[in-house]
Amino acid sequence: MANQPSSYPILCASFNQDNSCFAIGTREGFKIFDCNTGRLLYERAAGAFIIVEMLFSSSLLAIVGAGEQPSLSPRRLCMFNTVTGVALQELNFLTSILAVRMNKKRLIVILQEKTFIYDINSLKILDTIDTVPNPKGLCAFSPSLDGSFLALPASTTKGSLLVYNVSDLCLHCEIDAHRAPLAVLTLSSGGTHIATASEQGTMIRVHLVSDATKSYSFRRGSYASNIFSLSFAPAAELPDILLATSSSGSVHVFSLGATPNQRSSGLLASIKVPHTINDALDPAQHCILHRAVPAGVRSKTLIRKIEKFDETATPEHVVLRATISMITYGGYFLEYIYNVNHQNKSSWTMEREFNLLTAETSSIS
Repeated sequence: MANQPSSYPILCASFNQDNSCFAIGTREGFKIFDCNTGRLLYERAAGAFIIVEMLFSSSLLAIVGAGEQPSLSPRRLCMFNTVTGVALQELNFLTSILAVRMNKKRLIVILQEKTFIYDINSLKILDTIDTVPNPKGLCAFSPSLDGSFLALPASTTKGSLLVYNVSDLCLHCEIDAHRAPLAVLTLSSGGTHIATASEQGTMIRVHLVSDATKSYSFRRGSYASNIFSLSFAPAAELPDILLATSSSGSVHVFSLGATPNQRSSGLLASIKVPHTINDALDPAQHCILHRAVPAGVRSKTLIRKIEKFDETATPEHVVLRATISMITYGGYFLEYIYNVNHQNKSSWTMEREFNLLTAETSSIS
């Protein structure tokens, strides 16, 4: 999570709610980039930051310092305006802030044993949730106003979670997802599905939020691995695919279009990547892009865009195309295009790569 000590040059990374921009925090300050062009939109050299969260494409940021400078306490949340360069308001807490999430109505602040829900316009506190010890600040938040859900760990000994409706300020459901404690969780953009992985990292599970039922169970691998990131494709209802990145440096792609717990008949039938090994599908319905990033390097991954075509719409007869963006904490941005053709053959191509630390305004295109 954002507040963990890091030897990486990037201390935190986050995409905004409509996947149009992303922000990074470093020991020197923070930067905001345009996802479509890669252009550096804004930078501020003001010290080390462990949380930088955008509110869609607005000028409002929620930022938290790393504590390396006296003025940047990890217990202080600053609502910052990038146009005026002025702090609009500050919220101070008794313990370190571990995560912050926002949508157009709510501000969520995660501490180790408490979660606060605020009205984002007035910054009036609406609810306080007492939680189990959550030192990594694990949470998942759906920014959709129609399905505005917040998921938090419910146990320190097993992989159960609580899902709250932050619009109505009530507990929605409890889900028992794994035997081992949770390592990562993410909600789909519409708030319909939640994906989880445990500290063991061998299984990825997807639950339907509405009735807390398990929809999919995927085996990532036989050996334990740290899952760094999970990402659903954008969708109002059931997303087409789910991505996972792990400490092995690989990207795992899971199909959500097939019947649960049965082998996919084609969407992810094979993968063709230069300098990687083609992988046949295992019973977990997934394929792997090996060595997408160096092993052990943490990354933040997003399925930024999904496109569907008629079989004759393109010369290659591509029926599904996903744009996948990756931020490595080593300081690089990578973007891949994932194509599936009408014969259910899939392939990856690297679209672009650039150094986030050396980027200057208007220098990336």
